[in-house]
Amino acid sequence: MSIHIAAAPGQIAPRVLLPGDPLRARWIADTFLENAQCYTEVRGMLGFTGTYRGEQISVQGTGMGQPSASIYVNELINEYHVQQLVRVGSCGALTERLKVRDVVIAKAAATDSSMNALRFQGYHYPATADFHLLRAAVEAAEAADAPHLVTTVFSSDSFYHSRPELTQNIVGYGVDAVEMEAAEIYTLAAKAGRQALAICTVSDHLVTGEETTSQEREQTFGEMVTIALDAMLATPPA
Repeated sequence: MSIHIAAAPGQIAPRVLLPGDPLRARWIADTFLENAQCYTEVRGMLGFTGTYRGEQISVQGTGMGQPSASIYVNELINEYHVQQLVRVGSCGALTERLKVRDVVIAKAAATDSSMNALRFQGYHYPATADFHLLRAAVEAAEAADAPHLVTTVFSSDSFYHSRPELTQNIVGYGVDAVEMEAAEIYTLAAKAGRQALAICTVSDHLVTGEETTSQEREQTFGEMVTIALDAMLATPPA
């Protein structure tokens, strides 16, 4: 039983969705999973396990930012032997290639976080998605005719960045969206030999200024959840 999740052995499925918002975790469980049961409420970070198309799926809130996500991903991998970890969250669009409510499938994640800088002592690690999950997610998005973009995201440690011009520098290198967790999730999964992917919905646009409400971010981003679930079921665990 882990410190921050405290679920009993067997309560968490090998496949886990990772929303940052615990209320989104509850909404996903209520909306997409059958017979969902809550296995944790520790620190208000909700986790549920149910079934989707007959397969066991868990959904675990991770909080905002890489340090918080790192806690939950470490425990899911090391204590509960989770094999697939798919982030389902929101992101901000950095280019006009994206529109609000488009789905972003993150093939890789750049970051300004010190977590990897400390981990690799000056080396720059390429935090990338699992290819099999990535391919399955693209196929699911295409089958659903969902507006989507496969691209590199920027996992920022700062929501309110004191130097926004630095974020604009990386746009010229093919980065289309900003979020706050993918790079750490990809790195931890790679170390453990697990499969990870981040699928996000554009909640606000840093170019056009368009944005969604907090309730919309919590409860109306269902397209990315369906893509994530279908991708997991189509991909055998490594």
